[in-house]
Amino acid sequence: MTDDLRPAGTPTLEDVARAAGVSRATVSRVINGVRNVDPVIQEAVRRAVASTGYAPNRAARSLVTRRTDAIALVVSGAGVEPETETEEDAPADEAEGGEGASFTGQVFADPFFGRVVTGVVNYLRPRGMHPVLMFAETSRAREDVVAFLRQGSADGALVVSTHAEDPLPGMLTDAGLPAVLYARPARAARISYVDVAHQDGARLAAEHLLARGCRRIATITGPLDVPAVQERLAGFRDAMTQNGHPYIAIAEGRFTQESGETAMERLLAEHPDLDGVFAANDLMATGACHVLRERGKRVPEDVAVIGFDDSSAALACRPPLTTIRQPVEAMAAEMARLLIERLGKPEGAATSVIFEPSLVVRDSA
Repeated sequence: MTDDLRPAGTPTLEDVARAAGVSRATVSRVINGVRNVDPVIQEAVRRAVASTGYAPNRAARSLVTRRTDAIALVVSGAGVEPETETEEDAPADEAEGGEGASFTGQVFADPFFGRVVTGVVNYLRPRGMHPVLMFAETSRAREDVVAFLRQGSADGALVVSTHAEDPLPGMLTDAGLPAVLYARPARAARISYVDVAHQDGARLAAEHLLARGCRRIATITGPLDVPAVQERLAGFRDAMTQNGHPYIAIAEGRFTQESGETAMERLLAEHPDLDGVFAANDLMATGACHVLRERGKRVPEDVAVIGFDDSSAALACRPPLTTIRQPVEAMAAEMARLLIERLGKPEGAATSVIFEPSLVVRDSA
């Protein structure tokens, strides 16, 4: 690593080497994480770094390694933009609360995304790496993400997709850019991903409702074109069928509290005697509980409700939600680990890591 770009007067590798009593090359190996350095020497170098106040020059390091230590954390969807939108119009639309502002507002309103960021940051920060948050809800925004990575502004991408028809994962793999996806892609793409065993989680919900004595059970799904939603519905149906309940009422939501309220109103209108509800995420379950209270239904005495995620919404709900926990922070950290592994082995094959869900029992069921 060169110190040429370091401001005058700041500690250099030579300063650290003198303080540690080792060569400049040894200091460089320790700082860059080379493993075949004696632990005693490593500790001496670390003490010298602390005493001199040395900090690696990222600009110089980037010139040598061609790495930025920045990772794009991309929240992507498949928003439909007006065909007549011009480059000049878009920023004004977003500033006035248009589609871009609506998309980012929905992202920040969903506690799931905060958990993803927490998991990613907690993994990257100790390794001297940092996420760059990007949104890709339009075709132009997706092209910007690809260009950002091609220009070397970030070393790779961690992608959280909010729509089944999102083309971004395929765009990244077609461009040969390193990326890891949260959840199995709906479109075929040679991309590594992490996911949770959705069907297993839904079975846990069905079995818990049945064990409580619920017999007239409904489910509020997310958008049915999303693979995770399809799997949760399949697992729930399968468990119900195996326990002698081949028919369940279904209402489709959009993963928002408002859509959960609308779905619950529809279910009550069509099945006023239902006594159990499984919602495909905690926000929709919270909306269901709100409507049930408004209709004079006691939760869980009259209608038991189970959510999915174990997000902050589950604790904020009244009553607190029984839910299926997916370990989002651990899954997000695993995304980051897979990406860093891919950066070290660019020719490595795509892989998947599937996490197991668990039932968290609270007051709603």
